[in-house]
Amino acid sequence: MEWIQHYDPLSSPLFSTLVSVIPVLVLLGSLAILRIRAYLSAAMGLGAALLLAVFVFRMPWTMAAASALFGVAYGLLPIGWIILNVIFLYRLTSEKGLFCILQQSLVSITCDRRLQLLLVAFCFGAFFEGAAGFGTPVAITASILIGLGFTPLAASGLSLIANTAPVAFGGLGTPLIALQGVTGLDLIDLSSTVGFLLAVFSVLVPFWMMWVYAGWRKMVEVWPALLAAGGSFAIVQWVVATLHGPWLVDVVAAIVSIAVLVLFLRIWHPRHIYTFEGREDPRPESSLPPPTLREKVKAWAPWAILSAFVFVWGLPEIKAILDQLATLRFPVPGLDQLVFRVPPVVAAVRAEPAVFSLTGLSATGTAIFFSAIVSGLVLGYTPVEMVKTYGKTVQLVKISLLTIAAMMALGFVTRYSGMDATLGLAFAATGPLYPIFGTLLGWIGVALTGSDTSSNVLFGSLQRITAEQIGLNPVLMASANSAGGVMGKMIDAQSIVVASTATRWFGHEGEILRFVFLHSLSLATLMGLLVLAMAY
Repeated sequence: MEWIQHYDPLSSPLFSTLVSVIPVLVLLGSLAILRIRAYLSAAMGLGAALLLAVFVFRMPWTMAAASALFGVAYGLLPIGWIILNVIFLYRLTSEKGLFCILQQSLVSITCDRRLQLLLVAFCFGAFFEGAAGFGTPVAITASILIGLGFTPLAASGLSLIANTAPVAFGGLGTPLIALQGVTGLDLIDLSSTVGFLLAVFSVLVPFWMMWVYAGWRKMVEVWPALLAAGGSFAIVQWVVATLHGPWLVDVVAAIVSIAVLVLFLRIWHPRHIYTFEGREDPRPESSLPPPTLREKVKAWAPWAILSAFVFVWGLPEIKAILDQLATLRFPVPGLDQLVFRVPPVVAAVRAEPAVFSLTGLSATGTAIFFSAIVSGLVLGYTPVEMVKTYGKTVQLVKISLLTIAAMMALGFVTRYSGMDATLGLAFAATGPLYPIFGTLLGWIGVALTGSDTSSNVLFGSLQRITAEQIGLNPVLMASANSAGGVMGKMIDAQSIVVASTATRWFGHEGEILRFVFLHSLSLATLMGLLVLAMAY
C-alpha cells in the first residue's frame, strides 16, 4: 500500500505546524522542565509522534509502526554499538588505574585545566568527529574529561559545545556528500561554502567553551592558546574544504591544531595556573611521583589504538571492502519505497527508501570494539576478564541504549509521517528573513534526528527549491542547512544520552540539556545572521 505525505493535514499551515512540533515539545519539555527520566521522556515523545502520525497526518498505522521499529534498529546499530564499546574501552583502562597516569601525562603538557579541556574536548574531539562521527567524539572526550577530574556536568556539556564546528565534515565528509546527493549541487562548492561559514565559528567555539567553563576573566587569560588552537583549525579547515573537498577536512585540521597547540604550550604559559574549579595556583600540587615514560605509553596506548582503528575503518577503500565482506540490507516491510515525498519539499515526487543496513564489520562501533580487545590484551587482561568486563558494561548502559532507540524511533516517525517537512515549509515561508530561518531549519533538523547527515537529507532539497524561488544562492542555503545544523548537535537527545552514558551520570539528561540549550540556540542564531549577511 502506497501513501503520499500530507504537509497541511489541518488545512491551516499555522495549526499543522503547531501540531508537528508537539512530539519535540513533549520530549524536551518533559526532559528539561518536568525532569522526567530520559527513557520515559523518549517514550512519551514517541507515543505523541505515533498518535499524531496516525490520527492527524493520516499515516497508515502499519507504516507508523514500521518507521518506529526502523528507528529502534538504527538507534541500536550504529549508535548504541558505538556507545557500548567506548564505555567498554573506558572500563578496561579505568580498572587498571591508567586515568591517573593519563592525567599526570597531560600535566606534563600543561598543568592548566582550561588548556587540558581545550586539548581534549576541542582538538581531540575534532579528530574523532572527522574520523568517525555518529556520537563517537562526545563519548570519548567526555570519558577522558571525567577521568581527568571534571564534573559530570562539565564533561558532558563542554564536550557537546566543543563538538560543533567539526560536525559538518564528520565521518570523512559524510554530511556534505549526502547533501550533494539530494541537491545535485557541486560538492566542492558546498564544501568551500560550509568551510567558510564554519571557519568563523571554529575560532569562536574554543573561546565560547572556555567562557562557559571558567568565566570571562579566566577565558581572557588563555586567549593566545585559544586563538592558536581555533585559528589553526579554522585556516586548515577552510583551505582543505576549498582545495580538496570534504573528506579529510576535520582529520587534517585537528592534527594541525593539536600540533600547533602542543608546540605553542612549550613556549607560552598562562600567568596563573587554573588547577581546579575555584582555585588558582602558580604551582599545582601533586602528591604522586611523575609517571615514567613506560607508564605514559601504557596509559595513552588504548587511545592511540582507538584512533588508529577508527581512522583506518573510516577510509572509503577499507569501508568498501568491509561492506562487501559482511553487509546485510533489509528493506523494511510495509515502508520501503511506499512513502512518497511531494513538492514543494522535493522537486518531483520521490519514494522514500527504508533499508536497514546491518554493517557488522564496517560499523564504527566494530572498530572501537576491536580496538578495545587489542587494548585489553596490551594492558594484560585475559579473555575471561574482558568477557566479564563487557558483561558489566552491558548492564551499565542497557537503559541508555533503550533510551537512544526510543529517541531515534521518534525521529524516524516524524520523518516518514511528514511532520518534519511541515516544520520546514513553515520556515520556508519567512520571505526575506529566510536566510536566518533556513539556517535554523538545519538546527532543528539535527536536533530532531541527531545527525547533520540526516538533516541534510531531509531538508537539503527544500533549501535549494526555496532559495531558487526567492532569488537566493542555492549553494549558500544548502550549506547553511549543514552549517546551522552543527549547532543543533549539542541539544539532540541522542548526543545528550551519549554524554550522560559516557560520564555515567544517568538520569541527569535534563540538566545537561538545560546547560547547553541557550548556547546552542545562540550559536545557531549567530550562524543565521552570518548567512543573512552573505545572502544580501
